[in-house]
Amino acid sequence: MKANDLLAGLGLPGRDLVDLPESEKRFPDGAQYRVEIPSVEGPRVLEAVLDEAEKRGVQLHRISQGSGIMLLTDSEIREMCAMAREADLELSLFVGPRASWETGASVISGAGKTLGAQHRGQDQLAYALEDVLRGVSLGLRGVLVADAGLLWVLRDLKANGDLPEDLVVKVSVQLSAANAAAIKAMEDLGADTYNVPTDLSLAQLASIRAVSNLPLDVYVEVPDDFGGFVRHYEIPDLVRVAAPVFVKFGLRNAPNIYPSGTHLEPTAIALGRERVRRAEIGLSMLERYYPGAETTERGASFPGIPVEAKEIA
Repeated sequence: MKANDLLAGLGLPGRDLVDLPESEKRFPDGAQYRVEIPSVEGPRVLEAVLDEAEKRGVQLHRISQGSGIMLLTDSEIREMCAMAREADLELSLFVGPRASWETGASVISGAGKTLGAQHRGQDQLAYALEDVLRGVSLGLRGVLVADAGLLWVLRDLKANGDLPEDLVVKVSVQLSAANAAAIKAMEDLGADTYNVPTDLSLAQLASIRAVSNLPLDVYVEVPDDFGGFVRHYEIPDLVRVAAPVFVKFGLRNAPNIYPSGTHLEPTAIALGRERVRRAEIGLSMLERYYPGAETTERGASFPGIPVEAKEIA
């Protein structure tokens, strides 16, 4: 087809790469993969996740949270930053508020549901930026975003020196860019790491990797409301084809607890511990079928690890 040639002329794969070529790209330290545990909704959940990881010998690299910076107190953010810093973990907190939490009706319509995690109007965009500024002032160096406009704003504010240059901007699965060109566009807008849609095949991921240098965040167990897939046996090929990649352990058959709080804390803690158990299972498959895969060593320093709290102008 002519389209294949035209795409190739733009430096894009003309087809999905069904031969699954091995990725030669790596994290800066040479690692092919790192491990992420999502939905860590507060300091007590983080405490439990770290405890479970220690008991099971699971090395973690990133902790992410979904309820938002706006639903954590200053002291809770400081405590999470301190624990993550002590454990040499990247900490990524979601930016809020999002469209699904405010007065717009489109997010509950059949055609408008994809708007749910984006920022509706300039007021919400300003609120979201305030969330980022507050988190950064408390030591946070990783934010999770789902809006292309906010992505652009953060890119330019980092370039202008209004935000720290080492702030890691992680793009949420809910932004839903699903092909090599779209994800390359997100990279150009300032994404530092990209959570791809949960149902992309290995061949589709390979075509994205051929174009983008971003670390890809890939759910290998997917929450029910994002598809509920369990892809543990694909982890070895995923690491080989999509490196550098964050292997992300969600949880099937688990309640949606967003937005979380102390009223749901026991459930959130139980879910966090089980995610680590799932990580032990998934990583054992990686060791069994791709024993040479390289990961970031414990104690390494990399972007996204919180710093001591310091107010910004």
